[in-house]
Amino acid sequence: MKIAIPKERRASERRVAASPDTVKKYKALGAEVVVETGAGDGASIPDQAFADAGAEIAPDAAATYADADIVLKVQRPLEDELPLMKRGAVLAGILNPHGSRDLLPAYAEAGVTALAMELVPRITRAQSMDVLSSQANLAGYRAVLDAAYEFGRAFPMMMTAAGTVPPARALIMGVGVAGLQAIATARRLGAVVSATDVRPAVKEQVQSLGGSFVAVEDEEFKQAETSGGYAKEMSKEYQAKQAALIADTIRKQDIIVTTALIPGHPAPRLVTDAMVASMKPGSVIVDLAVESGGNVEGSVPGEIVVKHGVKIVGHTNVPGRIAVDASMLYAKNLLALLNLCFDAEKKFALPWDDEIVKAIALTRDGAVIHPTFATAPATPQPANAGA
Repeated sequence: MKIAIPKERRASERRVAASPDTVKKYKALGAEVVVETGAGDGASIPDQAFADAGAEIAPDAAATYADADIVLKVQRPLEDELPLMKRGAVLAGILNPHGSRDLLPAYAEAGVTALAMELVPRITRAQSMDVLSSQANLAGYRAVLDAAYEFGRAFPMMMTAAGTVPPARALIMGVGVAGLQAIATARRLGAVVSATDVRPAVKEQVQSLGGSFVAVEDEEFKQAETSGGYAKEMSKEYQAKQAALIADTIRKQDIIVTTALIPGHPAPRLVTDAMVASMKPGSVIVDLAVESGGNVEGSVPGEIVVKHGVKIVGHTNVPGRIAVDASMLYAKNLLALLNLCFDAEKKFALPWDDEIVKAIALTRDGAVIHPTFATAPATPQPANAGA
């Protein structure tokens, strides 16, 4: 059983799909591990560290992929990588099936069993495989650091003989994994933090981190969540009241971090141009959803733009900006998945009846099998940042 760890080739991707620790674990399962030279450079893992863990270092992509039974990647392969994989190989990575549906038939035609790690279900026993959570956690942290770097003032209150520096005011829009980490990080830096979300249940989480929750908390809001934990569609009257409150709140902020993503759909627009114009000059907005269409009107993928004196930060692949820890966590996500596939005799076989495998398998035996993509027409969506 050969496990291949190629070097990532997509622009700005510094992460790697294995760590020396996971290589040791794969070796203990009886697998041969081949790592392409330089694969870990962006994550500060030299070839020698992989070699010391028991991996063979291959000189190029062709040698890495040759006869590999399992290919572990961070992002989906480029077109010239697919022909290097043997038929029957298992490919696991953040494959962005919603945004690259045209690649799914290519996986099938190549005879590759493609597993999309971002489709891991949110169930208890799959938590250790949840790449969206592991990467979004780091993205929320890094977003606040990026905001602090671009902000021309300090975050905490400072009292000096020359005068008092007031604390920065930060609003986090969207209280998922990234949002919660952004709240915690901004609080650690000394900001006065508030947060907003359409789900009433997150209010206590925001408050437990020292933030204040922003919402029109009327009777309709209290009933805004289904028994399954999803948000209900609100009335036009409520939406108008909430929009007015958010607009007034944004006007008072120095920092905004937006985190709202909807898998398979463009990101919802949370901050309009008029809202940006209402903020003080020198304020900073970080749009973590920029690669999926953006939560902020005027945000541009890969750029920092200035509108109305406000910096709008649109860094792409934010987890890749903190590649060392992101790689370590992602490698453990992949290890947890493969542990599911090795039996007591250390033989590898995908458990096709397992709900986790059913949820992430895109292709099998030359066909696209995932129910979401098997019959749906190809409708490319903007790429997800990998969080």
